[in-house]
Amino acid sequence: MSDISVIVASFLTAGVEWVEAFTIVLAVALAIGWPRATAAAGAALAVLALLTLFGARAVDFIADMRIVQFVVGVFLTLFGMRWLAKAIARTAGLKRRRDEAAAFARVSGTLAATASHGAMLVAFQGVLIEGLEVWLIVVALGTQTGRTAVAAGAALAALGTVMAAGIILRAPLSRVPETAIKYLVGCAILAFGTYWMLTAMGYVWPIGDYALPVLMTGYALGGLVAVRALMQLAR
Repeated sequence: MSDISVIVASFLTAGVEWVEAFTIVLAVALAIGWPRATAAAGAALAVLALLTLFGARAVDFIADMRIVQFVVGVFLTLFGMRWLAKAIARTAGLKRRRDEAAAFARVSGTLAATASHGAMLVAFQGVLIEGLEVWLIVVALGTQTGRTAVAAGAALAALGTVMAAGIILRAPLSRVPETAIKYLVGCAILAFGTYWMLTAMGYVWPIGDYALPVLMTGYALGGLVAVRALMQLAR
């Protein structure tokens, strides 16, 4: 396998995983801000960097990725359901869209801090699990071809490309209304959680990673149906 083949294979496969990781970070960042979401993602990348120092020996400790996927999948599913439920309630008019009273703002600030910690954990776990898959790809290609450095360089180039695209995307997305952000965040996180949880349980998705946008769309449409039903009940 030539260097070009290793570069192309590593760049493309790692790029797919980095895009999925960035999607989670983006969703979290729109909810709690870029500094905290970026810090959580950076911590996950630091953990991956430490794993890289151990090389192929560390594979033994995470040989069964299904355990990691299942735990993270369950957490993301529960977290996504919570955010989507809140967004549905706000959209249906069952909760205030904005908190205006000072006393209520102080209480909501405390609750927001708690939610912020959970959101940062979501970003950390999302980047970590996707990064672990990239790391395993690099180790596998490097072990088989003897070009670990080349594979790692291509994976890092893919990360840089995705981050650059993310910087371009963050400006227009930051203008999305708060309730819409929570709605989209809930759908995205819930989709990832469902995908990883069922994958860990042995389900093989017929369309692979393309199932993610399908799941997001399904949850979004289901949420709209729930909003309409709640509005009718409220009347």
